[in-house]
Amino acid sequence: MLDLSGDPVALTAALVDIPSESRDEGRIADEVEAALRAQTTGFEIVRNGNAVLARTALGLPSRVLLAGHLDTVPVADNLPSRIEGDQMYGCGTADMKSGDAVFLHLAATVGEPAHDLTLVFYDCEEIDSAANGLGRLEREMPEWLAADVAILGEPTAGFIEAGCQGTLRVVVSAAGTRAHSARSWLGDNAIHKLGAVLDRLSSYTARSVDIDGCVYREGLSAVRVDGGVAGNVIPDAASVTINFRFAPDRSPQAALRHVHEVLDGLDVRIELTDSAAGALPGLTAPPAKALVEAAGGQVRAKYGWTDVSRFAALGIPALNYGPGDPNLAHKRDERVPVANITAAVEMLRAYLSG
Repeated sequence: MLDLSGDPVALTAALVDIPSESRDEGRIADEVEAALRAQTTGFEIVRNGNAVLARTALGLPSRVLLAGHLDTVPVADNLPSRIEGDQMYGCGTADMKSGDAVFLHLAATVGEPAHDLTLVFYDCEEIDSAANGLGRLEREMPEWLAADVAILGEPTAGFIEAGCQGTLRVVVSAAGTRAHSARSWLGDNAIHKLGAVLDRLSSYTARSVDIDGCVYREGLSAVRVDGGVAGNVIPDAASVTINFRFAPDRSPQAALRHVHEVLDGLDVRIELTDSAAGALPGLTAPPAKALVEAAGGQVRAKYGWTDVSRFAALGIPALNYGPGDPNLAHKRDERVPVANITAAVEMLRAYLSG
């Protein structure tokens, strides 16, 4: 069984060594549930699919929610975990089993919390948002997500990373006329039409937006190109997938309008395939301010989309805080400094104990 009260570094390694690619979180959810039931007191504990939830009801004046996803991206020959020097290597070390370990350890060891606590460990964060376990909990068990502040254990290298960018993907398609490549003038090359799209993207100047002292830099990027029939055929269809990471002062609707503005006048079709709103920093709420103070004022903008957006949409201030460098997430050599794990435990213990 996972040892929640022992060394949080060893607990991180134990979690990492349980493979849990998205949609295959059953074993790790079983382990987390069993450990919470056996090694914590004062928590109501429930299971929803491969999500495990626990909460206290002490009648304290505020509630802090600690949330972390149990899944990882596919393993890349980087299991089991190993420690070399001051670093722990392995799939999920940074994103985000070290954060899960911190939350589980605190659930078992915070003796007299100043806040009621809710813990949410959920599934399918690393794949399409429609499968996200936190979204399922929002639909099926919304009362469990009520809190005065939510902390997502995403890797932030010891900083509070406030809010998050929004994200959308569109497929930009061009149509042409098929022909033999030996008589190319009889056709209309759809791939060539994408050149104008790529020109717009390569010359695009991204916005940087300062919100509450956090600077969010946007990005509009081609992430996939599809087209071609055979080596001797002029293609009659081609497409490029574009990902727009936008500052949280734009709504998804405004972000989509901006993509249309950038590509205005081109002979292409634009189809939205996925979008998720960003989240404003939310640093003015008292519980969030207290967390920032506990972290020594180390605050920066969150690049990328995280589930803080879901809490922001519910009117709950939400911040990202966890061990590990976000730039190492999903890499073959993903790793976390072991000192980050113990430092996160100490900071959150001080915050949760008031």
